[in-house]
Amino acid sequence: MKRISTEINSIARFVGEEKTLYLLAEAGFDCWDFSMFSMAKYDKAKGALAPNDHPLASPDYLAFARKLRRIGEENGITCNQAHAPFPIKYPEILALQKRAIECTAEAGGSICIIHPNNNKSAEENAEIFLELLPFAKEHGVKIATENMWNWNKEEDHAADAACSHHSDFLAHIKAVNDPYLVACLDIGHAEMRGLRTDSETMIRTLGDSLAALHIHDNDLWHDSHELPFTMDINFEKVIKALKEINYKGDLTLEADRYSNRFAPDDMATCAKNMAAAAKRLAKMYEEL
Repeated sequence: MKRISTEINSIARFVGEEKTLYLLAEAGFDCWDFSMFSMAKYDKAKGALAPNDHPLASPDYLAFARKLRRIGEENGITCNQAHAPFPIKYPEILALQKRAIECTAEAGGSICIIHPNNNKSAEENAEIFLELLPFAKEHGVKIATENMWNWNKEEDHAADAACSHHSDFLAHIKAVNDPYLVACLDIGHAEMRGLRTDSETMIRTLGDSLAALHIHDNDLWHDSHELPFTMDINFEKVIKALKEINYKGDLTLEADRYSNRFAPDDMATCAKNMAAAAKRLAKMYEEL
């Protein structure tokens, strides 16, 4: 059976990372995606990082990552991947990507998802990733880039961005041409109106380069980040395409807005519902 995983930010913002791992383990997840968004809070007005007392922003960030790894492993759940802070168009946040790679390794993850710069070409983004890759290799961590989107306000739909189209996503991978740069396909992003692609085409185009997923549902228009099977994405087609390419990675949710439906003291129910959706996806994969 495919391993099931989820990002931790959606629940951690209510109860903290440590308790989140207990809840995910109890719910039946195999793995966790280490959300590191709290590493950087950016003040756009001042054009600089804002004051931040989160452990990931402190000198003891590696100790915090080790603590989470220990809690997870003691409860039978391991870190499979991580998500670095963004957007990297801000130099102050770009400078934290090595810290995110370190934390990924310390937590036991093997993949760190780093967004491309939305408005740069494959060749321009390749320069960013090529600079980070030697450091990533030293830590035994692969970098996964992700399909992004912009927004056309006049026409009210998504607009092209780095990796948003399947051909551009593949071009980003080929521009670096290194096994330590892989693809993380965001299923919801691929299904947004205006981007002239879909998840199945993305999956088949990326093939063996596809190493990680961010799975969530939407209305085929907006970036809803809702729980699979609650909106309009056809997950039967998604799973069929993953099976066709013999996808070797995990099934990782990024339904981070789903937790908004629950009171802070009911995150256990939220985690159980998320795990049930992920198990349904895993069962679909195994039965094909």
